[in-house]
This record gives sequence, structure tokens and C-alpha cells, in this order.
Amino acid sequence: MKADKLKSRYTPKEQADSFVFRNKLTPKQSEDAATQLSEARKKVREQMTESQVLYAKVKQLRFQMEDYLKSEKYNQEFSFAYFLKKYIRLGYKIQKNFAKDIEVPTSELSSVLNSGRPPGKKMIVRLELHSNNAIPAVSWYRLWEKEKEYELKTDKALRKQEEKHVQNRLVFDF
Repeated sequence: MKADKLKSRYTPKEQADSFVFRNKLTPKQSEDAATQLSEARKKVREQMTESQVLYAKVKQLRFQMEDYLKSEKYNQEFSFAYFLKKYIRLGYKIQKNFAKDIEVPTSELSSVLNSGRPPGKKMIVRLELHSNNAIPAVSWYRLWEKEKEYELKTDKALRKQEEKHVQNRLVFDF
């Protein structure tokens, strides 16, 4: 909204209460502000416990997952296995220990991580529980579903193979 429209619609007090006005800073002031912000962030990070750091990393992973899920584009890199590997690396050095904690055979976890096997409902729910509900099971499921949706859309060989099984297709006059 332009400044004159603001003045005609709102009193100066209402404007001050409702809007943040940009303050033009000199390059030196901008640099000082960036330095102060950096130092404040560093100070907060130093005061965080290991648990708080882990929680922040898990939430960051969740937001990355959700941002990807909101996007219309499919990215092969951002598979279920990719996000699961990142999740495991947050708290474990050895995948075997993670598999033990969620009571999944190591071979099954390895197969899911190598995209050879789909994750089961039980595994997806256990991932939610393991993250203490920080990453919902639905987000994990939607990651896997997005992969399958892409495969279905792009599998031309399957369409060609199944075409011979369809007769009397619907005909539309437009």
C-alpha cells in the first residue's frame, strides 16, 4: 500500500502499531547490525544444551521435508531414504544402533535406505515416535508417496505393457 493511501486510511498511531517501517542504514550501520546479530546468535548457540541442539536439528529437518513436500517439483535427491539417512545421522554414528532402537532388522533398514524396499506403516509410525512426534508419520509417508507418484507418472514402459490389457476405451466428443 502506498504511503498516501496509508495516511488516508489509518491514523499515524494505527500505522505505527500495525506496520514495520524500513529504516535505511548506511553500509557501515548494516555491517555493524549484521555483526551484532551474528554475535547474539553465537551466544545463544553456546548456551544451548545438547538436547536443545538435537531438537533444533530435528525441527530443521522437518521443515526441509515439509518445504520439499509443498513444492510441485519432484527431486530424485530428496527421496525417503535421503531424509531418513539425514535423520539417522543426527543421533547415530552406526545405523545398526538406530535399527535396534526402533526394533527393525538391520537388513530391512538397509534395504529401505538403499531404496530397494518401501518403508512399512510400522516403520513410519516408529519414526514419528522415535522423534518424539517432532516429525509426524504423515510427513514420512508423504515423502514415500511423492516418490511413488512420480514413478507412476513417468513409467512409460508400464503404460505400454498394460495397454494391451485395455479394450473399449471411453470415447469423448469435444
